[in-house]
Amino acid sequence: MGDAADEERQPQSLAETTSNILEEARMILPGTQTLFGFQLIVPFNQRFQDRLSAPEQRLHLLAMALVAVAMAMLMTPAVYHRRVETESVSRLFVHLATQLLTWSTRPLLVAICLDFYLAASLVTHEPFISVILAVALAAVFTVLWVLLPAREAGRR
Repeated sequence: MGDAADEERQPQSLAETTSNILEEARMILPGTQTLFGFQLIVPFNQRFQDRLSAPEQRLHLLAMALVAVAMAMLMTPAVYHRRVETESVSRLFVHLATQLLTWSTRPLLVAICLDFYLAASLVTHEPFISVILAVALAAVFTVLWVLLPAREAGRR
């Protein structure tokens, strides 16, 4: 992003920033909850029992736990705001909410890649190919969710 993009940037009030953070969490949360819902159904599928080994079933359980952690992190800003800063906003809240939203992508990234590995192994029957595909997916998420924002933040 060049100088023209920098010139278009405008400071926000704490209220606007808080509203944006809570709206961003509202946008991310339904997808995370949907993923968790699908993950909850999987263990009750006969194919899960028949085709996945015990370690692979544990990997799915780990992926479910990671999505639950991500959901908790995404929901925390709204709960915190309602409980602690009901009639106000603070820089502390903005910082906390930003950190929680940012860090929630880490367990979500790992969970998606673990479940992707399991699905790929069911389809390909090739553990090595499944690992390569999951690592490639992890690389895509890492570039988009970690490296790109870090690079832009470093420029500013």
